[in-house]
Amino acid sequence: MTATSEPKIVTERLPSASARLSLVPTGSVPGLLDGAWWPRSRDLLREIPTLTDALDACWGRITHVTVNPAHWPVIPRKVPVTGHTVHVGWFADELDSNKVILFSYTVGRLDLLVIPPETEPAAAARLMAAAAVPGGSRTSSGLMADEAMSHDAAEARGREEEWETEGGAASAAGAAIGILSPP
Repeated sequence: MTATSEPKIVTERLPSASARLSLVPTGSVPGLLDGAWWPRSRDLLREIPTLTDALDACWGRITHVTVNPAHWPVIPRKVPVTGHTVHVGWFADELDSNKVILFSYTVGRLDLLVIPPETEPAAAARLMAAAAVPGGSRTSSGLMADEAMSHDAAEARGREEEWETEGGAASAAGAAIGILSPP
């Protein structure tokens, strides 16, 4: 005799904070992105309900979400949210890995930059503002690359300033012309 059991589907939701979201102002010139979303984790079962709670009232009921699996370890097919179920799909090559697409029967489609949960708040704020520019022509990956380059440049400037304050360039220049006395 074989025993089978039905998997238990948990429909109760854990309490969560509000969605960290920025959207292009209503009625703005369309761009490549409609805003940005900064989830608190990489758990779609926990994050999608928070996102839909923020958007359903002002944008229309979200029915489908499409992600790239590069940054999401588990992609559920369906996610229970307030009053309905959201279907989740994924595309590996066709969808920018830093973007999520939301679909609503009433309004259409929203394309949002996904800011990784571990992003520092200052960088996330810059990315959220850049993604919510009306008529923006930057892609999700383009915005992330720009932020990475500015972060790398700031780190390089910081290392250079630290080197100079510890006697780097000035000491080396002084020693080259014989200004500094030997130790």
